[in-house]
Parts: sequence; structure tokens; C-alpha cells
Amino acid sequence: MSWSSRLEGVAAFRVMNLLEVAQAREAAGHDVIHLEIGEPDFPTPAPVIEAGQKALSEGHTRYTPAAGLPALREVIAADYAERFGAEVAPERILVTPGASGALLLASQLLVEPGNRVLMADPNYPCNRHFMALAGAEIDAVPVDAQSGWQLDVELVARHWQENTRLAMLASPSNPTGHMLDAEQLGQVARAVAERGGHLLVDEIYQGLTYDLTPLSAAAVAPEAFVVNSFSKYFGMTGWRLGWLAAPEAAVEPLTRLAQNVFLAASTPAQHAALAAFRPDCLEVLEQRRAELQRRRDALLEGLASLGLAPSLPPQGAFYLWLDISRYSDDSEAFCLRLLEEENVAITPGTDFALQGGERHVRIAFTTDVGRLEEAVGRLGRFLVRQRGRA
Repeated sequence: MSWSSRLEGVAAFRVMNLLEVAQAREAAGHDVIHLEIGEPDFPTPAPVIEAGQKALSEGHTRYTPAAGLPALREVIAADYAERFGAEVAPERILVTPGASGALLLASQLLVEPGNRVLMADPNYPCNRHFMALAGAEIDAVPVDAQSGWQLDVELVARHWQENTRLAMLASPSNPTGHMLDAEQLGQVARAVAERGGHLLVDEIYQGLTYDLTPLSAAAVAPEAFVVNSFSKYFGMTGWRLGWLAAPEAAVEPLTRLAQNVFLAASTPAQHAALAAFRPDCLEVLEQRRAELQRRRDALLEGLASLGLAPSLPPQGAFYLWLDISRYSDDSEAFCLRLLEEENVAITPGTDFALQGGERHVRIAFTTDVGRLEEAVGRLGRFLVRQRGRA
């Protein structure tokens, strides 16, 4: 049977295959340490759960406006002002079914067949796939420690072409955890504007920062399209809720798209998310951010003892991007063998990087310090055997 040619550019997410193998090993009685999936072991904060239950008991189960619950848009706008000094009117915020819903709207609005999109390589694969589904050609620009694992202004200038329409950033990024500071964001925004293009910034790990003060592109690039999510910092992965902050001129066509594509985000989830910005919830979230930093530091220390620590520690998110080229040039085989021999599940770099992914892996520090230290010990034993195989 013949399917749409649009799907040809959408690759499978390899980590899901690895997760299936890992879960099968667990079912067979093996003690698997999961460092592969981008979902911390924290539950949704209690104030959010209570608000969701209250919304259900009060009958808040009917459609909201396509752009989202007005009260939630107002709370998000207030948070931009209070935490990031960004003036974003509530009317410029569209609440979506996860950040994926926001990316879908942005891709359909901003690009069309024949356009080119600049983004860093490595990057979250769905960012590429959304743009490819809209018919765009992807220019995945290789980045490394020298550029801070980010698409900086020099790379934008070097790779921009006549038919380039969009530059996409991710800060903090998945899989590297690195960020752009305010000056770098401003430079990229000006370079894109000078070329008549649009800037789209993935900020779904915003708030989960360790070495830099959290910031938003909305504060330094008011014309940027900014994607965010309740999944990562707010701990609401399964609630499937995100948002898109857009320039005023884009709100009407985006709303029209939302009306047709998904009608509205989940009503109970939107009511629950109102509690995510309450002081008692933010206190819990900051405690979790501190715990993630403690996990990052413990993992960095353990990997340093193995000679595997990255030269630039991640500044945000909850991932480490590791160069394994001394041990393997096949990250998929490396990860599968590590799982089979030591019951440690990590993600092959080929999920994220079109160039060099076979020499890198991603580790998610999404479990407690004790388990991370056990994982480092198992990894150390595995690397000894890997050296013997070389």
C-alpha cells in the first residue's frame, strides 16, 4: 500500500525501540536503570493534581476557546513579566496540546514547500520532522563545543540562503542541555530579521537551568515565536499541555489553524495548569530543579572518573551529551550492548544528530543519585570490556 510521501522524511525515534527492549528485560527480572527517556521520576506536583480534580468535580469538561482558557493565558503572560521581564500580552499566547501542538501551528504558519529552515545539529528530531512535514528543506548545521552546542550568529550568517525563511533555536537544548544567553539570542534575532526571516525558539526546558539565570527569547526578541510546555519544568508530561507565544500579527491565522487542527487543548488540563504558577507549586518545582542539579553534578563527577565527562557541562535541561568515539563508532550497537550486558538504558546519538550521532550518546539524569552512581559503576565495567574488544 502506498502512503503519503511526506512521511519519508520522518524517521522512527530509536530510543522507543530501546525502551521496549529495556522494559522486556525488566519483565524478565533484570534490574534496569533507565537513563534513556526525557521524563524525570517526579510526579505531577500536588497543587496541580488537586486543581485538576477540582475542575473535573465542578464540571469543567466543555471546550475552551481555541487559543486557550483566558485565565491561563493571563497567568502565563504574568509569569513572563515576573520571572523574565518580558512583556507578552495574554492575547499573544495560544495554549496547545503539548509543545508539539505549538510546533505544529508554527510550522504550518511559517514555512511552505521550497523554504529552508536552519537549526542546530544535534537537535530534538521532532523539530526537524515538523518542518519537513510542512514541506520545508532542513539545513541541519553541525554545532560543537566551540559554538556552545548552539546555532550562533556566525553560523546563521554563514548558512542562510536566499530561500531560507526560518531559524530555529532550542535553549536549553535537547540533547546537549546548553543555552544561549541574552546577548547571543539578541544577535541571532537581529541577524534573522535583517534577512527577512522568522525566528522560532524552543524553550520547553526553560526554568530547568543550573549555571545561568533563566531567560526567555520573548524578553530580547519580541517578534520571535516562542514554544513552551508544561511537561518538563512543571512536571505535567502526561497532561499534554503547552503554549506558543507569537507576534500580534500572527495571532489571528494561528487561532484559525488551531480551530481546524485540534479545536482546543484539554479543558481539565488547562484548569489544572492554573495552579502550576502558584507560590506553593513553584516552591516544589524549585526544589526539584535543585535536585536535578545535584544529580547532574554527581553524574558529571562519576563520568569524569571514567574520562567521559563532557568538556562543557550542560547549563540546563536534564541531559548529558557524551562523545564515545574512543569506544565505538556505532552508538546504536553501543547502547544495545550496554543494556544487554549491564542493564543500563541510554539513548544513541543517532536519534538527535544527522552528523556525528554514531559517535555520541545521550544520558538523562532522571533518576536519583544512588541509581546514577550505580549506573556509572556498571558503565565503567562495560567500558573495560569495550577496550578489550577494540
